[in-house]
Amino acid sequence: MNRWLLRAMTELSSRKFISRITGSFAKSPLSRRLIPRFAALYRIPVEEAEKPLSDYATLNEFFTRRLAPGRRIVDSTPDALVSPVDARVAACGPIENGLLLQVKGQDYSLDELLNGSPRTGQYRSGYYWVLYLSPTDYHRIHAPCGGEIVETEHIPGRVYPVNERGLTLMRRVLSRNERLITYLRHGGGEVAVVKVGALNVSSIKYAEPLPRVLERGQELAYFEFGSTVVLLTEDDTCLPLTTLQAGDQVRMGQLLGTLVADHTNTR
Repeated sequence: MNRWLLRAMTELSSRKFISRITGSFAKSPLSRRLIPRFAALYRIPVEEAEKPLSDYATLNEFFTRRLAPGRRIVDSTPDALVSPVDARVAACGPIENGLLLQVKGQDYSLDELLNGSPRTGQYRSGYYWVLYLSPTDYHRIHAPCGGEIVETEHIPGRVYPVNERGLTLMRRVLSRNERLITYLRHGGGEVAVVKVGALNVSSIKYAEPLPRVLERGQELAYFEFGSTVVLLTEDDTCLPLTTLQAGDQVRMGQLLGTLVADHTNTR
């Protein structure tokens, strides 16, 4: 099957109404019987879940499950920046002149990704991580560092798949799909947590109640079905781990880098 036809089929299948239908079914009591099959199909470690499978009333409730206490350790290194999610690193690297370079063969503009936000200029020479959550993964999103929420933005958009095929086949998926952005101010600067919707993601929701000030590792939001988080740091505010590469698996709370308390000294 040629690339044009695959792209056309993906375009046709990536419609909002399909995600709404999928989401409605996943929230219905009828979906409950699919939970054991779903867990087995995706080899989900059910022993990590907060509750036994039989206690979840719908597939969506199971998919957005919390973990049992102690199942994730949040790195306690001073000024640590940690992964906000369980995910595979689809891409990571320095932001060069406002571009995220070679994310599955494509360059992404910060202006598009952040929807022309006036904050874009703060990240033009920062660092980025693209973190893909598969159906197997835990789908709650946590604060990558302690700090104050200074702005949020919801950007309507498409629901193209964000798996490897979707990112490779379709053009600029991360900046065309629906996004929910949280800007979090920490002691040395700011981070942007860009939550990207995808096919069959019926919504991206903030945790309730959502405090204005978060501790590192505190719950921030969650996806209903698999998707991607793009994490951005401002210019000269983070020393990323050099050992972390595209293709690596990370867990929520795992160290990604160290925040620079006074980033003016790194210029």
